[in-house]
Amino acid sequence: QVHLVESGGGSVQAGGSLRLSCASSVTTSSFGCMGWFRQHLGKQREAVAGICTDDESNYAEPAKGRFTISRDNAKNTLYLEMDNLEPEDIGMYYCAAATYFRGPNGRLDPSNYNYWGQGTQVTVSS
Repeated sequence: QVHLVESGGGSVQAGGSLRLSCASSVTTSSFGCMGWFRQHLGKQREAVAGICTDDESNYAEPAKGRFTISRDNAKNTLYLEMDNLEPEDIGMYYCAAATYFRGPNGRLDPSNYNYWGQGTQVTVSS
């Protein structure tokens, strides 16, 4: 059974950094893709970044140049390094995993992901 557990969220000031981690109960190399999504209160869940078996990664526009997604298959852990955080980055951040790699467009498509963690909260104060 697949369990994804996020950690690393917290409260920072604008311009600060956080590193999110997602520990998987099964080997991360077995997933076609893994990704990070976020949801701010009252808004729809949105993609942040995704990385797949081809080791290519995609970023949503707000994350480009500030966030970095990476995967350590030896530790079965997915990471999201977030720098230069802004109040607009506030939200619950979710780790997700997809059984299959359905092509580049699937990296940021939540419908492609069939396993989800419980989330970790990120708060940024101005």
